[in-house]
Amino acid sequence: MSRESILLVDDEKEIIELIEIYLKNEGYILYKASNGLEALHILQIHDIDLIILDIMMPEMDGIEACMKIREQKNTPIIMVSAKSQDIDKIAGLSIGADDYVTKPFNPLVLVARVKSQLRRYKHLNRQDSKKNDHEIVIDELVINTATHTVTVDDQEVKLTPREFAILEMLAVNQGIVLSMDKIYQQVWNEPFMDSKNTVMVHIRKIREKIEKDKQNPQFVKTVWGIGYKMKSSKEL
Repeated sequence: MSRESILLVDDEKEIIELIEIYLKNEGYILYKASNGLEALHILQIHDIDLIILDIMMPEMDGIEACMKIREQKNTPIIMVSAKSQDIDKIAGLSIGADDYVTKPFNPLVLVARVKSQLRRYKHLNRQDSKKNDHEIVIDELVINTATHTVTVDDQEVKLTPREFAILEMLAVNQGIVLSMDKIYQQVWNEPFMDSKNTVMVHIRKIREKIEKDKQNPQFVKTVWGIGYKMKSSKEL
């Protein structure tokens, strides 16, 4: 479960309550404000990982609040509005919002947008941090080649040394198809012979540990008749 903190800014109580239910089910820590002024105050005293910001509000609307937030912070902002014209979306994105959702919306779609923005934000932060030079980040999967640790959704996954070696090999060559004989020769450091089953068993065990849906794997892809490849971090 996630423990990132999200600030909900909207003057419609029903909207706040609806979003709150879905985000709390995902494990997020929530803060609430009914206008831009309250939101700015909360941002001064709490560490916020993402902001969901309505445009039409009293005292200080979302446009002005977004501009003031961007003067000091690069926190992801998802703007929410009943205005569906392209010009309104362009205006929101041009002042610093990262995404734009039109009311009425499906709460599950909003949750997906939240997860996507948080992944991108954490990915960029990791890329900018010298402390994480040894990390390979693909969505919520993080492989640390220095400590030989793997996390999915910030939860550590225990891999055997050979499982880690296979995953690292695929991740270093993400997007490139690696044959089973090449994987075997590099990881086991011996001639391939007829060891397809050995590689397949290890791939299956890796998927059991890192994939949410083993029948439709997100990270380790099968290329039938050739071998396996790791999803590229550049893929959506």
